[in-house]
Order: sequence, then C-alpha cells, then structure tokens
Amino acid sequence: MVVLGARSHEVADEIAAIEYCYAQGWTDGLPVVPPADHLVHEMLEWAGRPQEEVVATHAATGRRCSVFSAAVNAVMAGCRPEYFPVVLAALEAMGRPGYNFHASTASTGGSAPLLIVSGPIAEEIGMNSGANVFGPGNRANATIGRAIRLTILNVFKMIPGISDQSTQGNPGKYSFCIAEHATGNPWEPLNVELGYPADVSTVTVYAGGGFQNIENHGAHDPEGILLCVADSMANLGCISPGQSVVVLSPEHASIVASKGWSKQQVREFIYEHARGSLVELKRAGKVQAEPAADDASRFMHRGQGAEDILITVAGGDAGGHSAFIPSWSRGRASLWQTRAIGVCVDCENEEEDDDDTSL
Repeated sequence: MVVLGARSHEVADEIAAIEYCYAQGWTDGLPVVPPADHLVHEMLEWAGRPQEEVVATHAATGRRCSVFSAAVNAVMAGCRPEYFPVVLAALEAMGRPGYNFHASTASTGGSAPLLIVSGPIAEEIGMNSGANVFGPGNRANATIGRAIRLTILNVFKMIPGISDQSTQGNPGKYSFCIAEHATGNPWEPLNVELGYPADVSTVTVYAGGGFQNIENHGAHDPEGILLCVADSMANLGCISPGQSVVVLSPEHASIVASKGWSKQQVREFIYEHARGSLVELKRAGKVQAEPAADDASRFMHRGQGAEDILITVAGGDAGGHSAFIPSWSRGRASLWQTRAIGVCVDCENEEEDDDDTSL
C-alpha cells in the first residue's frame, strides 16, 4: 500500500508501487521508496513531535510542510528513521526569512540547498565526512539531502521548468549534504563556533551554486593554499557581494593550522585577496558603470567582509583538494541559516538574527 496524507492506494507489488509514485510525479527522476504506512509511522516515532506541526512555510505560495509530510518524503528518499531529526532541522532552517526559500528555489540561478552537519550526530548516524564527501556511496548523506529535494518538489511544488526556472540546474539538486570532519578539523567544530554546546549537533543550510574544486598539491604554507582559494572565489563569473562556503580538505587545513593560523585569520586573508579590479569587472559587464581613471586601483571583493566566509573541514585525509561553493544569487538575497538538531524550536535560543548566523 502507498499512503499520502489521509489517502491510500493499493498496488499489486513493489514494482507497481514504484511506478505509481512515478505516475504521481513524486520522484526526482530516480526511483523512490513507496511511502507505506508503517514506514511513515516509524519515521514519525523519531520526530517526537506532533505530526501536524508545521516546520517550514513557502511564503510566496503559502504552502506548508508538516512533520508528517516531511516524514513521507524522507521515506521516499530512502532515509532511515534516525536520520529524520536532521531533515526536520534543515527544513526549519530553510523556513527562516533570511534564507529566502522561494527565490532560492525558483530563480534562474540554479541553487541547491547545501547541508553541513556538525556535531556528534554525524558519527552516530554514520554520515560521511571523509573521502568522497561530496560524492556517492553513503546512505545518510545521500538520503538526507534527497529528502530535502523531494520535499521541495512534492510539498512546495517547485517543479523544474515550471516553478523552478533554473537556467542550467545543479547536480546538487539531487542531494547536497555533507558532515564536518571532526578528527581532521584543527579548529573548533562549526557547531561550537556558531555558539552551540559541543554535544548539540547542528545543520547549516546554504543556497549554493556550482561546486568548484581547488587543487594545490605543492604549497607548504597557508598563503599558497589560501591564495588559490581566494583566486577561485574572485573569478569574474563568481565575484559578488554574496556569502561563500569554503570546505578545506584535512590536508590543506592541517598545513594552514600548523603555522598557527586561526580560522578568523584564514577568513580575513581570503577576503582581502578574493577581489577583482573594476577595470575587468566593467569590461565584463559585471559592473554597469562608465569607466573611471582610477578603476585599475579600485576593487570589488567577494562578499561584504570576512564574516561572509563560512569555513569547514571535510574530505579524505590525503589529497590537496578543497572546495568553494558560491552563494546562489549575485547579491545577498539568501543567507545561510543554522538550526540545532533535535532541539525544539521553543527551546532553542531565538534571539539570534533570522537573517544570518554570525561566525
């Protein structure tokens, strides 16, 4: 039996159930797990919350996602029940005004919600924070990210080519979920940096554009590695006032931290060097203004300051490969949001700014 809300549909077998889900338009193009009643209820047991409770609202359409609807899509994505608190926290973070849920899912920019999980839950549920962290092979990473995509499709009706007007799309739209590398991180973990206790796990949601690999196998000093990061962030196609996520590999992070650099120093160095001259920006049409005599000595930085750069560590222990994920919009229409996992909304500190999570 396939169940959705108060409705159920009897099918002949498992294959027929999968085809029924395709016929209803409930998939992302790949087969889904048919949301049988007992599977949905197993998911709900891990929520510990009323199934009718609303966790996210689409401001433009008024559509709302309840705990029950999220559970149905988590089942279809292939999540185990113990993953479900991460899915709920991510949806709550996306529902904050600062994330700009509608525009980030409807725009031509093609963003995908990047989820960064930090804290003990990552190990508890078997998330991958190491080799191939952005790639396939780990059930928790893949299905948590996919549950968010299926919810966007099925609950909020952001349909590619209709309400989702992305020009080229983004492979992260299938799933874009990683865990922070706890043992390979030489600095304090992201959840602690953001002001949470070490035993409280968090998920940070960021409307990310296309992934950019940053390769440097030769540098043995922070400056060499971070100049490569800054250069990737400051190319003409990416430079904007928007935020940035930098995922350093453990090898790169170890080299940088071994020289005593703090994460704040890393942010400040990257921001200072992630810039482009107004001459080139005007020539490319990124800045719409008449040329001026001093354009060669004037610059535009990526972001508005060092605090617009979120730095985390993930990936295999060996290899000089890091990553930069630009923000979705050319401006600041969407800002990353963080939510504690498994902490009720009323209990969490709601004094933090809805438009940002300060680093």
